[in-house]
Amino acid sequence: MQNEILSIISGLVIFIGILLFYRFFGKAGLFIWMGFAVIIANIQVMKTISVFGYVTAMGNVIYATTYLATDILNEIYGKKEARRAVYAGFFVLIFFTIIMQLTLYFAPDTTDVLDPSLQKIFGFLPRIVVASVSAYMVSQLIEVWLYAHLKNAMKSRRLWLRNNLCGFLSQMLDNVVFTWIAFVGLFGLFGWGQVFEWSIIIQIFVTSLIIKYIVSLCDTPFLYFAVWMKKKKMVPEN
Repeated sequence: MQNEILSIISGLVIFIGILLFYRFFGKAGLFIWMGFAVIIANIQVMKTISVFGYVTAMGNVIYATTYLATDILNEIYGKKEARRAVYAGFFVLIFFTIIMQLTLYFAPDTTDVLDPSLQKIFGFLPRIVVASVSAYMVSQLIEVWLYAHLKNAMKSRRLWLRNNLCGFLSQMLDNVVFTWIAFVGLFGLFGWGQVFEWSIIIQIFVTSLIIKYIVSLCDTPFLYFAVWMKKKKMVPEN
């Protein structure tokens, strides 16, 4: 039960974290969270774990909170700000990848003992980033557009409904695109072959999607709380 308990603790820490970022830094805090979350998620995803008897890649929980961040921005500040946050996360991920790839090309000193580990972790990063960026841009931009459309159609009512409808659709799109590029490959293009057997890939896909859906359901109270904090003027203007 170690992984299951850690997953619950990790989820609580992450949700509390995003609210604290918003509470103390306002809108800027959510922009910071987007960059922070996409970097952590793309490092975590390289580790596969077993949760409740099923294999999955890590990073699902913190990555799913990027949708919470854009929903808060969309709900309180509008579609334009939510879209800006999506682009901010995109640029953070791109430049993080470029800088880390340049880092790997530096010749290590004879006293260095960590370079092999860095090579193993971040050498695989470009494929993960291509998968992540592709999934991120497709799912996030659709989610931002759909959320704003539903908010207008529902006249700002039924916050819980549009939050979960948008979350479920965008998470499905994200999971399909990411899993295919990261683990199935591009039919040998760039030398990116299939990483795992189909049975493992399907397990990762299904388990990741279930986790993301659970996170999407769990983030609704935090969205309401963020809106409440803003109404109570507990959030700095920026």
